[in-house]
Amino acid sequence: MNLKAKFLFAVLAGTLALGNALAQQPIIIKFSHVVAEDTPKGKGALKFKELAESRTKGRVKVEVYPNSQLFKDGEEMQMLQLGNVQMLAPSVSKFGPLGVRAFEVFDLPYIFDNAKDLHNVTQGKIGKQLFDKLDSKGIIGLAYWDNGFKQMSSNKPLRTPADFRGQKLRIQSSKVLDGQMRALGATPQIMAFSEVYQAMQTGVVDGGDNTPSNIYTQKMHEVQKYMTISDHGVVEYAVIVNKGFWDGLPADIRATLDGAMKEATNFTNEIAQKQNDEAMEKMKASGKIQFITLTADEKKAWKKAVLKVHRDSEATIGKELIQQIYKETGFDPEAL
Repeated sequence: MNLKAKFLFAVLAGTLALGNALAQQPIIIKFSHVVAEDTPKGKGALKFKELAESRTKGRVKVEVYPNSQLFKDGEEMQMLQLGNVQMLAPSVSKFGPLGVRAFEVFDLPYIFDNAKDLHNVTQGKIGKQLFDKLDSKGIIGLAYWDNGFKQMSSNKPLRTPADFRGQKLRIQSSKVLDGQMRALGATPQIMAFSEVYQAMQTGVVDGGDNTPSNIYTQKMHEVQKYMTISDHGVVEYAVIVNKGFWDGLPADIRATLDGAMKEATNFTNEIAQKQNDEAMEKMKASGKIQFITLTADEKKAWKKAVLKVHRDSEATIGKELIQQIYKETGFDPEAL
């Protein structure tokens, strides 16, 4: 073999070696979310990481970033669309700024009475129809993850709609949540989740609403005097992925990840209620916050006060969608 042939052979061998090395590099999935690891969503993300890496035998590496480590709350959706992060699990309210307002149906107060009603929607035809609306935004919806039912907290007791007057209460960006607080008589304050504790501590806001697991892990119960067990709404997350990234995966990898996501979803939704129950017990044991349980008549007064939000939201969410969920859950506004 002459010198030129040896050179070409060496180049070819080097190229093949580089190609093999690159082929062995794991596929990186950056999975970002805004809450603590010790929450249903935080634990669900770690479960997905464990299953995905194990079942792909190292061909996929999932990097989980909790507590808005990568981007500020509110920036992540754009980062997903640009491909700077591959996977998110935002509250479904976050799709409003993308022009997909239908997801705000999950924010309607008292539209779900229990987890079974919620799952009839998220795990059925309606949930799929909602995910289909994300396709044109370069996003694929993989799963719905529960966080649980929300409770109202403040530095004054909230028993009746009249008690909300003058209260500045934190919400995430959602026309429905804005309407909910105004219907009760409060002034809504849009604020990133990561800023809520300090705002409560310094009196920028008087309170807000969230699930017990989020309130406890963010230590909000230490800067709030009262929590009303209202169960007035849900915090529901959508696990989403960049469409270009997902469609570009090898078919076998995509199928394996889809299976891992299904199992992680079952895990997350099973522990959500348990996590919230444990958080409630820990907050009660701390003695730092007092709990208010509404009577049947008091809860009915809340429901009547916020029912107008359902009607006012028909133009943006869609009357047909709201009626579909009424039918699925058995919600009857006339009964109020």
